[in-house]
Amino acid sequence: MSNLGTNLSAAAAKWRDNVALRCDGTAVTFAEFDDKAARVATLLAQAGVQPGDRVGLMMPNTVAFAVAFYGIMYRGAVAVPMNPLLKEREVEFYLANTDAAALFADSTSAQAAHDGAVSAGTRHRWILDDGGLDELIAGLPRPAEMESRADEDDAVILHTSGTTGRPKGARLTHAGLHRNAELTARTLICIDHNDAVIGCLPLFHVFGLTCGLNAALLAGATLSLLPRFEPSKALEVIERDAITVFEGVPTMYSALLQATSLTSRAAARTLRTCISGGTALPVQVINDFEEAFGCMILEGYGLSETSPVAAFNHPGKPRKPGSIGTPVEGVEMRIIDAQRDDAVSGEVGEIQIRGHNVMAGYWNQRDATAATINAEGWLSTGDIGRVDEDGYYYIVDRAKDMIIRGGYNVYPREIEEVLYEHPAVAEAAVIGIPHDTLGEEVAAAVSLRGGASVQAADLREFVRARVAAYKYPRRIWFVDTLPKGATGKIVKRGIAIPAAETIT
Repeated sequence: MSNLGTNLSAAAAKWRDNVALRCDGTAVTFAEFDDKAARVATLLAQAGVQPGDRVGLMMPNTVAFAVAFYGIMYRGAVAVPMNPLLKEREVEFYLANTDAAALFADSTSAQAAHDGAVSAGTRHRWILDDGGLDELIAGLPRPAEMESRADEDDAVILHTSGTTGRPKGARLTHAGLHRNAELTARTLICIDHNDAVIGCLPLFHVFGLTCGLNAALLAGATLSLLPRFEPSKALEVIERDAITVFEGVPTMYSALLQATSLTSRAAARTLRTCISGGTALPVQVINDFEEAFGCMILEGYGLSETSPVAAFNHPGKPRKPGSIGTPVEGVEMRIIDAQRDDAVSGEVGEIQIRGHNVMAGYWNQRDATAATINAEGWLSTGDIGRVDEDGYYYIVDRAKDMIIRGGYNVYPREIEEVLYEHPAVAEAAVIGIPHDTLGEEVAAAVSLRGGASVQAADLREFVRARVAAYKYPRRIWFVDTLPKGATGKIVKRGIAIPAAETIT
């Protein structure tokens, strides 16, 4: 195994005329997919993008994303996937942090993408509307050959955040991404060229990239893309494309249940397997969904730093309610106690992971890498869990402060830094509060400077203008002071959450 792009060239040779990608009325065969990606590589070469250079990719789930991603692979460059909802300051950071040479962005993100790229000094910027990528590469020749890359070379840099809250670029390798996609296709969703997978999960996130795009491509299956998840649209696509595998986060399953009728349930009769990750899926939702749709949901666990799949409830094996299952093929997991020793069965501690799926490290952050991956290769997840006598793992809590809102990760430190930019704010603490459909909602407790005054609605809009729409705090309340420990550090567990009617 070398360049991840060889998976596409092999698929094009084997299933040339089969449909690889669908998006609304567009259908692209494996041969067409391969040809378009190769010509994107030529575009990059002509722009001076060299193997190993980083290229931003800021698009929703469209054919253009998939083509541009594999074009980046063909060129031997490194993809930096980015949420198209990001604002200018976020775009600038992602591109500057990786010293990106180029950016592909969707026209819906044009202003933020352009301004952020200019501020970051990114030399080449392609802002594309529908069909824009095809126009850009029309007439370009294929390169003589795909650029060679080593197994351990970076293929993707995905920005994530740990206990500090400052985004870090997880370096995912060609071999690590390939193997994670291969075992997903072969041992978890068990697909082949007769299957159709629905791409609801965003491709800029490693869950959608690995388990959706890369796994479907490896198996010769069709990936039907949804640029934006809407339950009625998803059900329409499931029926239209005879979808056999659905991949989503818990909020998607809840939304599908609420949107179903007898007609739509019958339309989804082709569904065979569903997988869920991102956050815990309530057992009642699992039971109701499986009863309604007559298919199986497999719940699992992983991180951006693990490519992402680390553990899953495997088909053909017993499933345990509330469990994330057992480690996937070639991956080890363990629970360690406060002394960093192996915990006994059933004891709660931090989850560590070791295997082919673990990232190469954080981009240009040697100390952060050393603090996360020890000399024996064990990656500390920051998640608290336990393992039972059968080897099934359970997530008990997250040691990190990360909030998961509707399947999207929100890092409190990032939002707190924006709040601190407001002249009226003295102190701020961002936390997650329970939400019936989203799992968690972003909330903030704020202490104002002496003599200062600001309305919660104004503060909310201040943050909203500076971060992606899913990140800003919908709930804000004011306090005289925030609870602190002996060292003066804010103690979030001591924050009192007021009754809903008093939160503005």
